[in-house]
Amino acid sequence: MIEPVDNNNIDDLLPLVRAYQEFYGAADINDESNRAFFAQFSENSESGCQFLFRRDGAAIAFATVYFNFSSTLAAKVGVLNDLYTTPAYRSSGVGRELIEHCRQFAQRRGAIRLQWLTATDNLTAQRLYDSLDTRKSDWHFYTYSTGTGP
Repeated sequence: MIEPVDNNNIDDLLPLVRAYQEFYGAADINDESNRAFFAQFSENSESGCQFLFRRDGAAIAFATVYFNFSSTLAAKVGVLNDLYTTPAYRSSGVGRELIEHCRQFAQRRGAIRLQWLTATDNLTAQRLYDSLDTRKSDWHFYTYSTGTGP
């Protein structure tokens, strides 16, 4: 079952966020900072939404969709910023179901596409993405620190 994250279930989300951050090697993980940050993304937020996947009542996966804009397309786009499934449920269809849910959510919110990136060494995720009706971007991704954080 997929449900939007809100104040009633954010405590179920936070351990998954921590595991996701650990997976990507984030330093100084702070549960209270995570709570404050992720609490702003309810289903009614203009910025985006998080979704929790439950199986037999247990929270086993989550996804986060943010909204952005494409100047070249003159349109709104959805960004699948986070997708995490606990190791025991990987390759079981959970990620695929969450991606499709996020695609439909983005479509309902007026986005013309859902886009994302992944680590070059995350081959499990890439196998999932390659099995979908997606196309790989020809763009390179850069980051440029503002000096205010990692």
